[in-house]
Amino acid sequence: MGAEVLMDTLVIETATARYPVHVGSGLRHRLGELIPSGASSFFILTDDNVGPLYLPDVVAALAGAAPVYTFVVSAGEGAKSLATYKRVIDELVRLNLDRRAFIIALGGGVVGDLAGFAAATYLRGVAYVQMPTTLLAHDSSVGGKVGINHESGKNLIGAFYHPCAVIYDTETLDTLPEREWRSGFAEVIKHALIDSPSFYKELKKAVPDAAALNAAAIRPWLGRAIAVKARIVKEDEKEAGVRAFLNFGHTLGHALEKASGYDRLRHGEAVAIGMIFAMRLSEIFYGLRLDVDGIREWFRRLKLPTEIPVDLSGDDVLEAMRKDKKRQGNQLVFILLNGIGRPRLESVPEPMIRKLLKIR
Repeated sequence: MGAEVLMDTLVIETATARYPVHVGSGLRHRLGELIPSGASSFFILTDDNVGPLYLPDVVAALAGAAPVYTFVVSAGEGAKSLATYKRVIDELVRLNLDRRAFIIALGGGVVGDLAGFAAATYLRGVAYVQMPTTLLAHDSSVGGKVGINHESGKNLIGAFYHPCAVIYDTETLDTLPEREWRSGFAEVIKHALIDSPSFYKELKKAVPDAAALNAAAIRPWLGRAIAVKARIVKEDEKEAGVRAFLNFGHTLGHALEKASGYDRLRHGEAVAIGMIFAMRLSEIFYGLRLDVDGIREWFRRLKLPTEIPVDLSGDDVLEAMRKDKKRQGNQLVFILLNGIGRPRLESVPEPMIRKLLKIR
């Protein structure tokens, strides 16, 4: 089977890490040959949506290499909690896994963040492998950001801790619900908007509406989106500068997730609204014109939301933004666009934000 599988490989390089990102069809069956050798055991963490679909294949691919253990959490953002993290650590301790154990994150961004944070903290750090199964996770699985949520805000507890490999089996995208396709594609759009006008225009032409969202159409753009992130992470591993550009749309996006209880908006949907908001804010802040109307119409054809839900109060959203980990003192920080492909990190006066949120 392996000889028939097409695979693209990118290499992520930072000041402290170097690891491959393998993208291709059927790669879960080749896991044993794609991950580094030397593991004393494997601990596969997945959720109850992904596990029934792909866990048996992954276990079979690792059979005979070392003991394999599995752990299944409930699907959804609620798994990124202190309570679930403790359950994972308790199981690692119960199994008495040593420092040569490999943790494998089989799932979307929630599973990847949770498994990566467990790997970063168990025995002061063990190896882990990202096996993303969603389109959204093309972003979260690369770059080494891992963590869990606090009741006060998203990703307030975490670390920078890189995987030893990312293995992206694009066959797993075939089972994604339509809404997850849209949510994940929002992050691909984000990479295009912060990268260059050409990337944005080519992507918009190639995927004009929701009907065009499928694995065959998306795969050529996955590598390009990951390459944008790889370039930025190489330059700024721990978000001291340009890596913050990857948060375009996320200041408002994370606040909307928090204000809506994490169970109403998908991450990419919240980021889509956040990108439109950030572009409107950019026009006011810089005194320029962006094609916000054209981008908003594209989002609508993709069935992505573009406006803050009417029943979320501006005051609640603003308060959630004040909890954002990227804030600087009392200043709210946004990634703005001084043109497509020209992201900037700016402290934005609160009255400007209040006006856009229609808060008196």
